[in-house]
Amino acid sequence: MASAQSKTKIRLLIADDHAIFRDGLRKLLDSEEAITIVGEACNGAECIKMLGRLKPDILLLDLHMPDKNGFAVLEEVNFDTSLTRVIVLSAAEDDSDLVRAMRLGARGVVAKESAIDLLVKSIHHVHAGEIWVDSRMTASVINAFSASSKSGARSEKPTLSDREMDIVRLVAQGFPTKEIGKRLFISENTVKNHVHNIYDKLGVSDRLELLLYAIHHRLIEKPDGALALALPSDRTNR
Repeated sequence: MASAQSKTKIRLLIADDHAIFRDGLRKLLDSEEAITIVGEACNGAECIKMLGRLKPDILLLDLHMPDKNGFAVLEEVNFDTSLTRVIVLSAAEDDSDLVRAMRLGARGVVAKESAIDLLVKSIHHVHAGEIWVDSRMTASVINAFSASSKSGARSEKPTLSDREMDIVRLVAQGFPTKEIGKRLFISENTVKNHVHNIYDKLGVSDRLELLLYAIHHRLIEKPDGALALALPSDRTNR
């Protein structure tokens, strides 16, 4: 029974150059039955090595570390093959830094001063394949994302058809292309054509940008509190 329970635990790696912070975080997370900490890295180079060796489910990543910073770590991770999902631990980073981290593949952003229960909640959401952005950062991240994308230059909001809006809602729920086709009774290729048309209309390049654009322009409702939205793990569904 013990071995069956251990298999269901979320395997977590902490990467932060402050030993006191790592020690405190480990002690707080050790009490969580569903989480097990498999390693701690004090710099980016060590983090890369441990990622390859330990293959954790979740990486808690500080962006500003010596010997390869968090951005360099994200650039080296092949998210097409890696099963590790990354949550950035933010300490008053510039909004553009958080957007850059998300563009590089991070799927969560949590402020370092957040309560431990919020961090635990974010770990579960990201492990389930969702995006998580701390509620205190949601608006600024969405605005920064919008400003840095091509859509920021548009003078008016493009109009989507009813079918395109159906697809945007299903994308926001995390359904892959094939499942969207089944639910709308259309072919997978037709879904892909609609998605590409939506990208062109809105000036976005992938599902993450589409979701943030849709929330920013109220095409879909933003959940209360933190931003927690599903993204399919299969990158071929872009």
